[in-house]
Parts: sequence; C-alpha cells; structure tokens
Amino acid sequence: MATMKAAKKTTGGNATKVPAKKAGAARAASRTTTTLAAEATSASERIDRRIASLGDWRGERLAEIRALIHEVDPDVVEDWKWMGTPVWSHDGMYALANPHKDKVKLTFFHGAKLADPDGLFNAGLDGGKWRAIDFHEGDRIDRPALAALLRAAIDHNRTHAVPKSRGSRSRK
Repeated sequence: MATMKAAKKTTGGNATKVPAKKAGAARAASRTTTTLAAEATSASERIDRRIASLGDWRGERLAEIRALIHEVDPDVVEDWKWMGTPVWSHDGMYALANPHKDKVKLTFFHGAKLADPDGLFNAGLDGGKWRAIDFHEGDRIDRPALAALLRAAIDHNRTHAVPKSRGSRSRK
C-alpha cells in the first residue's frame, strides 16, 4: 500500500490537508494556464511579425482579415500552427489564413457546414469539410458578408462537437 504525502491548503484562514497528488495537479493546472497565456501572446506577436515581414498588399490584406476577426470575435484565441500559419479559435479552431505568392487564402475549418448566401467561398468547394476564400491583389473584402460568415463559423463551433486544440478553448 502506497503512502500519500499531504500538502497544506489554506481555505478561509483554516489550513487543511490535501493529498499531494491534488496539490500537484493544482500547480500543474496553474502552470498550464500561464503557459497558454504566454503562447497566445507569442502567437499574436508572431502574426504581427508575419504581417510586417510581407511588406506588400498581402500583409495589408492579412491585417485587414485579422482586424475583422477581432471585431467580430473579441474573445478569439490566436494561435500559430504548422510552422507559420495564423489560426483563430473560439470553442475550437474556425479559421486560418496563409499568404501565398499571388493571394491570401482564408480557410474555414468547417466551411462545408456553413451557409454562404453571399458566395464568398471560391476555393476548396469540392471538399467535404473545409472551404476557403482566395483574396487576390486588388480584391475588395465584403466586410458585412465576411463578418456574417465568421459569426456562422463561431456559432457552428458553439453548437457542434468540434475538436478542441490546446489553444482553442473559450476564454471566460
């Protein structure tokens, strides 16, 4: 039979004994929260640097998309995945954006499940899950239509069981 060490926990001025395993779990949870906050800051800084490094219309377009995402979803979680891809999450990942040589591609993770009454999706139309919008130089963003699509993606994540990545949990 293994013995458990106890750690002291103070509650309302009273010290109580808590099994060491629980105390360790609490410390680990605290570290995880701190790590997630640091990673979110790091991801935002990386996205800032990526936008600045482009130095052309693609950086401007990516910044415009990002600003609209933050406008629509103030609780968005930004992440940096797959060696350089900005990802936006709320109750699961819902969009990512990649600058390419001749376009900026905004991809919706569950785009095939979203209504697109304004016909914004123009790429990945044959896929069973993802849909994308390719923005080329000179293209204008239909802000109201894209905002509606972003809201639909967030609502989809709230109402469906979508995989949650480490950085995609809701902010409370």
